[in-house]
Amino acid sequence: MKKFDQLVTQQLETMDQLLFLQSEIERCQEIEGELIKLHEEARLHSVQDEISEMKLKLKEIQLTFEAQTEDIIRTYKSEGACSTLA
Repeated sequence: MKKFDQLVTQQLETMDQLLFLQSEIERCQEIEGELIKLHEEARLHSVQDEISEMKLKLKEIQLTFEAQTEDIIRTYKSEGACSTLA
């Protein structure tokens, strides 16, 4: 199950990226709310652009995570089936 372990490790790294990016989005959204209150239009647009970029990255990472999950399931079934036959 060496490949399975490697895939799980990769997925854990991806999960770390997801959690970090989600917390960064939340942090930026808090700043966005404060800037809206302060009517700092120029800076507000900059933060909104940053949020949009991070949301795109987050979507990419989520797709990677889903693909890794499918690989893990396939590998587990494949290697699990081999070990039960041995």
